[in-house]
Amino acid sequence: MPDPISNLRIVSPESSVASKATAPREWGFTETLRGAIDQTKQLQGSADVKVAGLLDGTGMDVHSAMIAVEQADLSFQLMMQVRNKIVAAYQEISRMQF
Repeated sequence: MPDPISNLRIVSPESSVASKATAPREWGFTETLRGAIDQTKQLQGSADVKVAGLLDGTGMDVHSAMIAVEQADLSFQLMMQVRNKIVAAYQEISRMQF
């Protein structure tokens, strides 16, 4: 799965209007967030499989299982921090008076 963060780039409005027909579709915030959530789910699934393989005794080594668990944990912690930032931004916007 391609890294959604690496697909982000700043494009000036003039260049995006002129090249919309030829340029590939840009990733938006929603697509980036969905991609990160999907990647977190994939890492969690991989960790589950490796831990199950370790517990079943099917030849999975402890090191790769622990690395997979830590990757899944870090990915989940990152998603929680992103969620917290989004909630804080929403609360800040809701407090604004127009």
